[in-house]
Amino acid sequence: MASTRGGGPLTPAVLHILLVLSTEERHGYGIMKQVESDSRGKVRMGPGTLYGSIRRMTEAGLIRESDKKIDPTLDDERRVYYGITALGRQTLAAELQRYHHVVAVAHERSLLPRATGA
Repeated sequence: MASTRGGGPLTPAVLHILLVLSTEERHGYGIMKQVESDSRGKVRMGPGTLYGSIRRMTEAGLIRESDKKIDPTLDDERRVYYGITALGRQTLAAELQRYHHVVAVAHERSLLPRATGA
């Protein structure tokens, strides 16, 4: 994950996974479903993308495997849970700051549509 070490932008998959794990530990399927929910169905990760990203993120120190289970009586013991690390939180914060700057420039240039009441 060279872009993380070099401070470059994160891939969309990595960004979404870090966002999901920023609030609680989850297993792979739970991450996939939360990404889909957070993106209102616009981002759907298949197992290859998800687990390839998880492997690279673990190697880069952004996330870690957890030995906790949310509720062992209700959960499948084969599920592996993942949590964000301190480096993962720092990386997520830096990426969100980058996005914040881009959105600020877009506002300055009147490039964003006006918000309408939802």
